[in-house]
Amino acid sequence: MICALADDRQNGLDDLGARIARARAAHAGGISTAEARSESRGWAVGIEFVGVVLVSAALGWAFDTHAGFGTKPWAMIAMLVLGFAAGVYRALKTSAQFDADPTTGKEG
Repeated sequence: MICALADDRQNGLDDLGARIARARAAHAGGISTAEARSESRGWAVGIEFVGVVLVSAALGWAFDTHAGFGTKPWAMIAMLVLGFAAGVYRALKTSAQFDADPTTGKEG
């Protein structure tokens, strides 16, 4: 007894190419590569911003609770403000890099 494969169609490579193209189009959901790249860059900037603020807040909290300076809660507040400023600076700098011309490296 010979067992057949689940997909026994013999339509050739043309049909396979068409099915792959349809599957890719359905999977893409109508988003172009440029849109996907822009979205991933936006996420990168946002995650970097949040990370800088959280790390600076953690440092401020550590200064307040473990360093023994007696500054509670002022070190954390100061570090949050500095972290926010650093996050905005990094977000602007990263966004400018995304807008730079890849051949010359100049913004514009």
